[in-house]
Amino acid sequence: MGRGYTWPAEALVAAAQRGDEASIAALVSGAHPHVRRFAFTLCASDQDAEDAAQEAMIVLFRKIGTLRAATALASWMFRIVRNECLRRARAVLATPPTEDLPTASAEDDVLDRLERERVAAAIAALPHDQRRVLIMRDVQGLSGGEVARALGLSVPAMKSRLHRARAAVRDHLG
Repeated sequence: MGRGYTWPAEALVAAAQRGDEASIAALVSGAHPHVRRFAFTLCASDQDAEDAAQEAMIVLFRKIGTLRAATALASWMFRIVRNECLRRARAVLATPPTEDLPTASAEDDVLDRLERERVAAAIAALPHDQRRVLIMRDVQGLSGGEVARALGLSVPAMKSRLHRARAAVRDHLG
């Protein structure tokens, strides 16, 4: 796994799957650093990453018995974190309907939702540094200077990342 991290041993995972409470506690504790690393790589913001990691640990605690194979823990946790990060990105991108807009047909509603999901997936696929800049600038509406300061970048470096992120999203959307 690199960086000196090792996932909890299969025997511990297997004991947790059988419901051994001490093993479940040890498993949650041992998996947490990996889950946080996944979340900070996949989520758009540090807060979303913390929340996604916490949600994944809750799922691990509650549903470890449903894991089919002890060797699948890492991929299972990665999927949980990825799905939670995507869910959070979709929530940011979802726009509440306003009263002034004419009501759309059911088909239009489905097409709009599918398009938002495509955009959220394109943003989620960006490298972490590009995703953070894009969301802060284009979704949250912060100024270029605010984004640069928040991320400890120069304004030209922030603009470069934002340009690459926008280009990658455009390419992903075809």
